Amino acid sequence: MSKVGKIDLDTFESFIRERLGRKDDSVVVPPLTGVDAGVIDIGNDKVLIIAEDPIFSVPGQPLEMFGWYTVHIGASDVAVMGVKPRYMTYTLLMPPETPDEDFRTIIDSIHENADDLGIAIVGGHTGYYPGFMAPTIGGITVFAVCGKDEYITPAGARAGDDVLLTKGPAVEAAGILAALQPEKLSAYPPELVERAKAKCKEMTVVKDALTAMEAGGVHAMHDATEGGVRGGLFEIASASGVGMEIDESLFVYPEEIHIVAEGFDFDPIDAIAEGSLLLTVDPSHTPAVLSALDGVDIAASVIGRCTDDGAVRTIKRRDGSVERLYIPEQDPFWPLFFEALGA
Repeated sequence: MSKVGKIDLDTFESFIRERLGRKDDSVVVPPLTGVDAGVIDIGNDKVLIIAEDPIFSVPGQPLEMFGWYTVHIGASDVAVMGVKPRYMTYTLLMPPETPDEDFRTIIDSIHENADDLGIAIVGGHTGYYPGFMAPTIGGITVFAVCGKDEYITPAGARAGDDVLLTKGPAVEAAGILAALQPEKLSAYPPELVERAKAKCKEMTVVKDALTAMEAGGVHAMHDATEGGVRGGLFEIASASGVGMEIDESLFVYPEEIHIVAEGFDFDPIDAIAEGSLLLTVDPSHTPAVLSALDGVDIAASVIGRCTDDGAVRTIKRRDGSVERLYIPEQDPFWPLFFEALGA
């Protein structure tokens, strides 16, 4: 049986990367492990930044949240390239029995959230199809145009950089699992459970990324999605050819994330973390970046540094043990998610 979630690294590297259609010299940044968006040279010293994601609705949550996820998760992959998202297309696929009110709620939410972020919707596809159990975004594509020297990639980390993390680990896993199965958290204070559910509204790094980029000195950013913070750190280090020494005790670590990880029995550094932004920053700019993030109420901390020894990529756990950074074979969120759905 295949893993649940994103395709594994070996399959991507050995199979998919060898099948990318016609080679085109205008493709500056092709599909790469850990790189959130592609980059295309469009001439006149300009490039096109483009990213795509599928989006699933979460049972029991308002459809307005489905629209919010659609825009923010898509836009985050462009924002981590240091560029403000500007345009989007999306494909909305719905069961034929979807009520008209639900359809209109989804479209209104996508429109309103795109408008809030300054994104123009320029195309897509919307329809009703048998075989879908719930409304699904088959793909949202977000793109922007910028100067050739105005973007960064997760491959830009440099030896000596500080490594920063916003909001803590497992933001997405904590929020969605708490919303789906709050009864599994009945042993914890109700206010903590509600705070855990509210993490769903933090599943975006658009503000994080654009705020940090404006503060200056940012060399690489990455949205810690599948594989969590551990996988995201490995992807930055691998793409950049640097080593990393990370200390989990330095993480921003909200108590509500801790109780969900404990209640559902998963390692928070391995779990999907949409909303947790990883950055590498020139140390001389770190205070300005942290101050800027604090100014927009985004908690962040320095969690380690990049080194020049690419053979050493480690994380010191809170119990003092030292583990390596890697992409987890299975993100622990997905089996728990589908178990909660009864699948």
